[in-house]
Amino acid sequence: MARIRNPILPGFHPDPSILRVGEWYYLANSTFEWFPGVEIHKSRDLVNWEPLPSPLQRTSQLDMEGNPPSGGIWAPCLSYSDGLFWLIYTDVKHWTPRPFKDANNYLVTSPTPEGPWSEPVFLNATGFDPSLFHDDDGKKWLVNMEWDYRREGKEYFSGILLQEFDPEQRRLIGPIHKIFKGSPIGMTEGPHLYKRNGWYYLVVAEGGTQYEHAVTVARSRNILGPYEVHPANPLVTSRGKRDLYLQKAGHGSWCDTPDGRTYIAFLVGRPLPGTDRCILGRETALAELIWKNDWPWLKDGGNLAPESFEASASLQEKPRVCEYSFSDPWFLLDFKTLRIPFKEPMFTISERSGFLRIRGGESLQSRHQQAVIARRQEEFSFRAETAVEFEPTSFHQMAGLLYRYDELSQFYLRISHDEKIGKCLGLLVFERGQFRMPLGEREIPLPRGRVHLAVETHYKDCQFYYSLDDSNWKPVGPVLDASVLSDDAATPLGFTGAMVGMSCQDAISRSAYADFAYFRYRRLS
Repeated sequence: MARIRNPILPGFHPDPSILRVGEWYYLANSTFEWFPGVEIHKSRDLVNWEPLPSPLQRTSQLDMEGNPPSGGIWAPCLSYSDGLFWLIYTDVKHWTPRPFKDANNYLVTSPTPEGPWSEPVFLNATGFDPSLFHDDDGKKWLVNMEWDYRREGKEYFSGILLQEFDPEQRRLIGPIHKIFKGSPIGMTEGPHLYKRNGWYYLVVAEGGTQYEHAVTVARSRNILGPYEVHPANPLVTSRGKRDLYLQKAGHGSWCDTPDGRTYIAFLVGRPLPGTDRCILGRETALAELIWKNDWPWLKDGGNLAPESFEASASLQEKPRVCEYSFSDPWFLLDFKTLRIPFKEPMFTISERSGFLRIRGGESLQSRHQQAVIARRQEEFSFRAETAVEFEPTSFHQMAGLLYRYDELSQFYLRISHDEKIGKCLGLLVFERGQFRMPLGEREIPLPRGRVHLAVETHYKDCQFYYSLDDSNWKPVGPVLDASVLSDDAATPLGFTGAMVGMSCQDAISRSAYADFAYFRYRRLS
């Protein structure tokens, strides 16, 4: 047996929902304001995972224009029953400031995980993190946490609700039951229901999704409760152990292997050395469980998030360099757009063969029509490059390489136009809402034609570069603090992770376009 190091899905893969159907395992993750919605991977061995097309591809399924940073898709649940895959998800329209949250919960189905997925069914909006449980008597039940806006000065997390779902009527029916108010850890959310040996098991996230996070398990002989909490609660955590490699452990779900073993998937975060900031966001880890007296326990003992787990397969080495061309749409498996779909005329690979053409959208601070396409940062040390052809005629037109967390924290190496300089290269820096242009009036004059742009990040140090020939690279601006591109530095707290990609803006006519020749992502360590 091999020891596989966690996390298994590095970089911005939070809130894992794990499922096995036949010989395939599936993992669904939150995507928040990035489109298309919900990330799904599949694997035969729990070690090597390949991405599938995201299920929420249409605005009729997911319309996120105007959604706040870290809104959108929260905590999906993927299940299988009656020959269908069932996907439950939340589209969060408002989550801060308190007291209210607008968390709309939906259901879509598909005969295969690759789709096509159905039009959504609205379920409720009483709280977030819903999941669907298929009981062995044929009944289906929705569970979600409840948000109680009346609890001023207290926790707004009031417990876990249960209600029957009628698949024929495609709606919730019958009374709403509050089946669990949580353990003393508190902030009870992320519920999943399972059944084993006559016991109903309720798996919840508690403690908040930061450094006090945890997976709590409770059980009952009756689906309505009462539920008793695990005798050594929590099941998985990193609470109180700030020296661990894996922090923030919590929000778990489990599945069984064909030979009867049980594995739990849960989220973790890896802080940059010497900081409490997790620039890679919340990632997905795995651990094996064993059963004693009808309670699950970590196989390796204790309850601290394990750095590795035992598996029957070896990890296949990923390529050090990911080279993306734009001759076909397969690059979209790794890329996402911001709140809106990848569609013409804003994004196209058909107007100029081999190029990604991006037409200028709204500003970097818009919550509506930004022309941004990006992929996750997955390593602490990486280099991203692109080449762009762009001939702006005004400072209102920009295009370039974007390294971002959200609207308040992002770095933009952009080509624009200055009345005195003409075509020029500059750097826009947003750090927790504070804006600056480090080059000031010393922006770099550029000739017509192609410009190569790059960014290198080594842990918290970030440096941008440019080249006119893809050979002689020159630094642009100062070394920036990449740690601001993290949940922990966000104002307010965020839930995503650093993304790097391409962007274009045009405040004049929304018609100026930039042509990108390639995108390259390279792991440096």
